[in-house]
Amino acid sequence: MDNFEWGRATWTELAALGLGGMAGREASQARNAREQAAAQPVVALLPVGAVEAHGPHLAVLADVTIATAAATAAVDGLEAMGYRALVLPPISYSPAGFADGFPGTISIRPSTLRELVEDIAVGLERQGVHALVVVNAHLDPGNLEALHAVAASRPADPAVEAMPVLFPDISRKPWALRLTDEFKSGACHGGQYETSVVMAAEPEGVRSDLVGTLPSNPASLSDAIRRGATSFEEAGVDMAYCGAPAQATAAEGQATIRTLGGIVTDAVRQALRVTHDE
Repeated sequence: MDNFEWGRATWTELAALGLGGMAGREASQARNAREQAAAQPVVALLPVGAVEAHGPHLAVLADVTIATAAATAAVDGLEAMGYRALVLPPISYSPAGFADGFPGTISIRPSTLRELVEDIAVGLERQGVHALVVVNAHLDPGNLEALHAVAASRPADPAVEAMPVLFPDISRKPWALRLTDEFKSGACHGGQYETSVVMAAEPEGVRSDLVGTLPSNPASLSDAIRRGATSFEEAGVDMAYCGAPAQATAAEGQATIRTLGGIVTDAVRQALRVTHDE
């Protein structure tokens, strides 16, 4: 199967990779030793975004676009490490309470997201997937809390039999240090960082007639969260964006996508203790 998108594959193509349901697992265990040795372990990449306001210039699915681009960018690196990397259909609905005051935002409970990702992990494990990697672009505190909870329940630990769930959180070190200055400032919701990535990955998601006219907003969401803010309005993000969207470029977006893909690849290498000759 040449395609790396799980959702565009047929069940027979996925079965050819060694995946199977309850009966399929028993069948896969019955393969001969040669087939087993030739099979690549499958790593599933789960993009997580949101349906959330991102200023007047970005579509509300901006985070889904960013997460999917990051997951896709990790495929080649994971394949070079000996894995078969497959990008799952993204999760679009997630906790987005900070943006509840803006039309278009659809938020769910953190517990709903946690249960959904847990169920996805169970389904993948049953089919023989080696690991699930959550590739998240949505930094609402409720969203991060839910994803960390799932990852903590399924650690990459040889003493734990369950399939691991890896969550390289780009809002935390060391991964955050690899991203742009605007991202590290915390003033990056719908700003130069995110707008650049959407320009590169899905240009139709940017309102090009508006983006160049928008003034910069230096309000840092991360600082506001530490102060106890619970909404964009309380954080000084009164148009659902902060940062400098007018300075965005597709070239910066392409570079950021490569960086995000590298973060995912390196997180898998570290967590699963993979050695790879560069």
